[in-house]
Amino acid sequence: MQKQELTKEQEQMARFAKAMGHPIRIAILQMLANQTCCFHGDMSEVLPIAKSTLSQHLNELKDAGLIQGEITPPTVKYCISKENWALVKELLGGFIESVATSKGDC
Repeated sequence: MQKQELTKEQEQMARFAKAMGHPIRIAILQMLANQTCCFHGDMSEVLPIAKSTLSQHLNELKDAGLIQGEITPPTVKYCISKENWALVKELLGGFIESVATSKGDC
């Protein structure tokens, strides 16, 4: 059997999954999904983590393209990246469906 290269889709799915792989990041995404936008300071008052830790989680989500931020000194406003969430839905939804309906059984 010949080794295969990873596809662009596999790498992108893994990047999205890694970014969503922490409960605080899921909480951030849920918070942002329920409103138009949210300011860093507001999130730090609600979430049970330090501001510096929140910034690290926001950067991870932003680097993956799941959220976007707008800097208007002295604040930063975040929102969901609708375009990339359509891609998340397409890639991960298709992957989950293919695994759920696979013939593989242990």
